[in-house]
Amino acid sequence: MNRYIPNPTPCGRTRREFLWQVGGGFAGLALIDLLTRDGAFAAETTKGAPGLLAAKPPHFQAKAKHAVFLFMNGAPSHIDTFDYKPELSKFDGQPYQGNLTVGSNGRPVGHLMQTPFEFKKHGQSGLEISSLFPRTAKFADDLCVIRSMHTDTAAHASGCLQMNTGSVIIGKPSIGAWLSYGLGTMNESLPSFVVMTDPRGGPISGPSNWTAGYMPAAYQGTLFRSTGAPLLDLATPAGASERTQRHSLDLLERLNREHLETRPGDSELVARIHSYELAYRMQTTAAEVVDLGKEDVKTREMYGLDDKRTSDFGSKCLITRRLLEKGVRFVQLYSGGGHIEDTWDGHTDCITNHKTHAGETDQPIAALMADLKRTGLWDETLLIWGGEFGRTPTSEGVGKPGRDHNWYGFSMWLAGAGVKGGQAIGSTDELGFKAVEEPCHVSDLHATILHLMGLDHTRLTYFYQGLNQRLTGVRGNVVKKVLA
Repeated sequence: MNRYIPNPTPCGRTRREFLWQVGGGFAGLALIDLLTRDGAFAAETTKGAPGLLAAKPPHFQAKAKHAVFLFMNGAPSHIDTFDYKPELSKFDGQPYQGNLTVGSNGRPVGHLMQTPFEFKKHGQSGLEISSLFPRTAKFADDLCVIRSMHTDTAAHASGCLQMNTGSVIIGKPSIGAWLSYGLGTMNESLPSFVVMTDPRGGPISGPSNWTAGYMPAAYQGTLFRSTGAPLLDLATPAGASERTQRHSLDLLERLNREHLETRPGDSELVARIHSYELAYRMQTTAAEVVDLGKEDVKTREMYGLDDKRTSDFGSKCLITRRLLEKGVRFVQLYSGGGHIEDTWDGHTDCITNHKTHAGETDQPIAALMADLKRTGLWDETLLIWGGEFGRTPTSEGVGKPGRDHNWYGFSMWLAGAGVKGGQAIGSTDELGFKAVEEPCHVSDLHATILHLMGLDHTRLTYFYQGLNQRLTGVRGNVVKKVLA
């Protein structure tokens, strides 16, 4: 027999039942607040950085355990590096007649300009590579060149951000942070994510390129210097014994833990607590990693350590190999710093600019690749090369061999663990303006990098602002041709 409900509400309850349930639920808000203050709902951000960085299994088995991003800050020209366009020679010096918007900040569009560099086929694959990279070209059969990259912005700051974080907006976690979050660390004496910038300066958008964003601060990149102490103030103060330092650190941790109890969920405080202990362990390990003074003559010649032109990037590449040996998960090296000609941003004279920066990096990159093969790290390390976008097939004025920004189409390459080398994927149009075959957005590149590291980009999420956030956002598809 059905119960008669006087004055029924749309929810099927009496008014008295409805008021009782609503009242009970409202009181629950206070309970949630109390539990939150006690840290009941903040386990992920308050359990401490060592727990946050604990090694985690990938979503599926993958060869790559480490990744190295060789970031050519300033945007190298695909036309002059890895995307040969013989048709440009036919139209060299003629005005551009297309309908794409080229030119930034009021710069002149100029005329179509053929590449001044010779391209040759290399390796058994016959991959076409510019004369700018004679040493890297020896590894042609290991390179997977994506010639159909495109992005959403033509500005350096937002371009670097999107290439590193998947977004043109500051505040999103970088790809290194996502890898640290998804896989954890493989060592206890060094950071999981290390960044080394150019001595001429870092990218325009600064530390936002290696930030942890809305994730716990433990996942952010640690900036290393390639000369001297890797981190400032890392050395033990003069006159302080190891015992005194240990007691000081223990006292500091107790005080910080007491402070943390009143501030549950403060990930920056958690990361700071962990950083003191990590810095203590790094005093020996990090100093050894960056000390290149004991390297033999053969290694120094191989990386170009004694050549003024290659010494800085060569040092960074050799330090990278050592970091990988120690279990660092993700390393990012920047070539080019500051602005315009100090980077790959060849507005005035792309020829001289690219000769300079390619000359600084070609030998060290080839040395790193050879060393990874020699040590066996090649089979577990993913290499990524590229900048924030490409450059136009036009010059910036008659007789001025500079090229402007091109976000419609450009090239990047991958190599190493899990990558099918000796191939070019996709293409730009016959002049090199726009990706037309198998276009690959930055989000597709990120999805592919995560896949090579054993992570499904649709499953690697972090809950923030009511949403399961992803590196790839609502976009991204794995470029399956890249996979070995």
